[in-house]
Amino acid sequence: MKDDFSFTIKRVGFDEDYRPSDNTRITTNFANLARGEYRQANLRNALAMIDNRFNALASWDNPAGNRYSVELEIISVDIDIDGSGQTFPTIEMLQTYIVDKQTNERINGNVGNNFSSYVRDYDFSVLLLNHNKNQSGFSIPDNFGDLHGKLFKCFVNSQEYQQAFAKLPVICLSVSDSKTYHRTENTHPVLGVEYQPNESSLTELYFQKMGLKVRYFMPPNSVAPLAFYFFGDLLNDYTNLELISTIATMETFQKIYRPEIYNANAVAGQRYKPNLKHPDHSVTQIVYDREERSQLAIEQGRFAEQYFIKPYQAVLEQWSANYTN
Repeated sequence: MKDDFSFTIKRVGFDEDYRPSDNTRITTNFANLARGEYRQANLRNALAMIDNRFNALASWDNPAGNRYSVELEIISVDIDIDGSGQTFPTIEMLQTYIVDKQTNERINGNVGNNFSSYVRDYDFSVLLLNHNKNQSGFSIPDNFGDLHGKLFKCFVNSQEYQQAFAKLPVICLSVSDSKTYHRTENTHPVLGVEYQPNESSLTELYFQKMGLKVRYFMPPNSVAPLAFYFFGDLLNDYTNLELISTIATMETFQKIYRPEIYNANAVAGQRYKPNLKHPDHSVTQIVYDREERSQLAIEQGRFAEQYFIKPYQAVLEQWSANYTN
C-alpha cells in the first residue's frame, strides 16, 4: 500500500458566467448560487457585495471606495487512492485574488475561505445520523472525523499543495447557534473585536482533527462574529489585504445563507447567542433554496459512502491507522 495518496488540483474561475460542473459538490455556497432561473443575477450581486465589503474594510488610500476588486477561483481537489489514475472528489475551497486598480496589480489573497468535503458530508449526514438513530441521547461515534482530518492534513502537507499555494489555508465559517459568545477586550484593526465561546462545539472538534485552530472575530461594521479556522498565527501570518479578502468573501455568503445572523438589524452585544429563527433581519436580493441545500448534503454523503468509503474501506482504515503527520 502507498504511504501517501496523490492529489490533483483543478481551478475554475468564479464569475457571473460560472456554471457548476457535474462533479461539483452542489451544496457549496458558490455552486448553490449558480443554479436556477436567477443564477446570473445571483452571481453578479454576490460578487458586487464582495467588492463593496472589501473596499469598505480596505479604506486607506481608497477615498472613492472602489480601488479594489476581488476575483475568485474554485479549487477542487481530487484524490487517487491506489495510483490507478481513478480519482474521487474530496475537497473544494476558494482562492481569492485582489485586483488593485490603482497599481494594476493582481495580488494573491487567501486559499481556503469556504470549505466543502464529500467525506465531511458522509461523517455528518450519514455516519452521525445513523449512529444516533433511535437513541435516547446524542453521542459521537468512535474516531469520528479521524479519517477526514488525516486526509486534509495529508493534502496540506503534500507536494501538490505546496507547489500550488504560498500559504496555509484560512477557512471562515458561521458561528454556531448552539453556543453563547462573549466579547473580549482584544481588537484587531481588520478582524475586529474578538469573541470567545462558552464551550467547544462538534465543528470545532472536527476541524481540530484537521490540524486547525479557531478564533472568533467580529469585523468592523459587521453584526456578528465569524469563525476563523487556521494553522499557525492568524494575526501575523497573513497580510491585512489577505484577511480582508476572506472576510469580504465569506461574510457575503453568510449574509445570503444565514441572514438571521449576518444580516440582522442589531449588532451582537457583549453576550451573544446566534439565532437562526431571529425575525429582525434583512434579506439580500439573492435567491436560493435553503431546504434543498440541506437535503443535498445527505445525498452527497451517501455518494461518498457508495463510491469512496465502502470501496476503499480496508485501505483507508489501514492508512489512517498508520498516518502520523
